[in-house]
Amino acid sequence: MIHTQGLPADTDGYTGATDFFDIEHPTVRSFVADAIGDATDERERAVRLFLAVRDRVRYDPYNLTYEPAAYKASSVIAAGRGWCVPKAGLLAACARAVGIPSAIGLADVANHLNTEKLRARMDGVNVFYDHGYAALYLGGRWLKAVPAFNIELCERFGVRPTDFDGEHDALYQEFDIHERRHMEYLADHGCWSDLPLEQVKADFAIHYPGIERRMRDEAQGDADRFEDDALRERSAPQA
Repeated sequence: MIHTQGLPADTDGYTGATDFFDIEHPTVRSFVADAIGDATDERERAVRLFLAVRDRVRYDPYNLTYEPAAYKASSVIAAGRGWCVPKAGLLAACARAVGIPSAIGLADVANHLNTEKLRARMDGVNVFYDHGYAALYLGGRWLKAVPAFNIELCERFGVRPTDFDGEHDALYQEFDIHERRHMEYLADHGCWSDLPLEQVKADFAIHYPGIERRMRDEAQGDADRFEDDALRERSAPQA
């Protein structure tokens, strides 16, 4: 696996299938074909793939696991939900499936859309370490794209959806539609040629030392929806 500080210098090693980017899997091929439709232009294909990953796979930071099989692109599609790292990996895989070189990057962000349940799992830390993004090579340069927050979530919480035009970076917004602080980037750890699950696991052990125990103790895949919890907390009367 290749790791670069910052964006890759070229596209060598950033094409084709990998352990996590199982681009020949029938589930991935079907998802990609349905997403791109009749688009033949490379940029338009990238935009349609971004929107499909953003909106057809619900953002779910509750369903955290370290099982490698869960991070394969085909598994993320089948689950229909995922947090930022598997969703970024899925976008990178879909891009490769149509011949667009891609990578996955990790960054640290302060996220102001959170819930008590998620904060508890994160040991009360308000920094999201190893937030995932995809890097796509379009028009002779690398662009960053974050497909994490689905449109339903954005609309319910007054957050501007992250849009991608195939010509500019598509990152989380600093402010919501009311100009309140929403997201702040703190550090960028560069890009990998395949999904760096072991790196994420090691970093989480440092920053969220109790998270693996809670993953064992709590039932994963429960029925709670992140957006429902967040909406209840925002709607609750203030003491």
